[in-house]
Amino acid sequence: MSIDQAMAVTYNEQQVNASKFVLIAAPVGNSGLHQLLILEQISPTQQCWSESGSNPVLVDPLLLKFDFTGLCGRSVDSNGYSLRIDGEDLGLRYLLQVQKRNNELVLVAVPDSKASGDQEIELGRTNGPTTGFAKIVLKPEWQMTRRTFKEKPTGHLYISKGVTVIPFPDVANDIYLKEIRDAVALQFIAGFQDNTFRPLEPLTREQLVSMILESLKNIPGITFQVPSQTSTNPYPDVVASRWSAAKIEFARQNNIVSGYPDGSFQPTRPVTRAEMMAVLKRAAEYAKSLRGLDRQLAQKQTPVNFTDLSGHWSASIVSQMSSYCGVASSLNETGLAFQPNTSAQRNYAAAATLRMLNCVKGES
Repeated sequence: MSIDQAMAVTYNEQQVNASKFVLIAAPVGNSGLHQLLILEQISPTQQCWSESGSNPVLVDPLLLKFDFTGLCGRSVDSNGYSLRIDGEDLGLRYLLQVQKRNNELVLVAVPDSKASGDQEIELGRTNGPTTGFAKIVLKPEWQMTRRTFKEKPTGHLYISKGVTVIPFPDVANDIYLKEIRDAVALQFIAGFQDNTFRPLEPLTREQLVSMILESLKNIPGITFQVPSQTSTNPYPDVVASRWSAAKIEFARQNNIVSGYPDGSFQPTRPVTRAEMMAVLKRAAEYAKSLRGLDRQLAQKQTPVNFTDLSGHWSASIVSQMSSYCGVASSLNETGLAFQPNTSAQRNYAAAATLRMLNCVKGES
């Protein structure tokens, strides 16, 4: 038995809440080089880092300014993190490095020995250049897990692939598990402080706006930044001081959302599945325009002939979005009913937004 195989037998892995971690390309002194730094928010008492901008997302490691013992975790080298594929710990075969390529920083797993026959593996990118601290976005097939020893968690982290990791206990049997996992990894939707995702909870209109705008930050090759504040009230029922006001105002100005005929926006009202399709359609068109592409959404697959849309205001939109990488799909992915007036649940909202995002990223 090889050393690697022995380690695989000895160690296992368990899910982590990805929203409590950030992978960072951290500068190494004044050398112009970067290395991988992983921070963990252990306690909500004091923020361990802050993020700003997009492409790349810049990170301020706040923990360097206070005693972070018990509040934050920090992994800076192979003692704190390693690669794992299909349940095998590959920490002795691969080194994790941050390299500058094509005007951005790329996280790669580099074979420790050229004689091994192992190939280099790309794990993630910053989606833009910087000389400072930048957030690394993992490719969808990769996720973070924690090493366990005799079923007990350790401080060692994995960048892992090939194991179906359940990001939250309450999505273990969810039909959208994989898409929820990928959406959480891309950080445009997160779980709650109690480590639940609440997949069947309705999504509100303001939450939808926030989620979709955050998703667009993952499109490579564009400059996309949403203001954090606004000085005006986007709608009479959305005051400028509301947490979502700046995003709602940005989305309104760019024709991604609109209000109701009475002039209101109703931010806390559950968004319907039909309304969500209308917003996702506009978001996809807007994202394509940012990339310098024709805004028209080309058909990618045969549209679904839903049985309950006749005469509904959203019929053409839902049909179009079903042909656009299956963004619109039947309720719980069964049958031919779309149920346009039903509230959009968090699980489907995450899945539909991910499909829209991936479809836009595949455009040329």
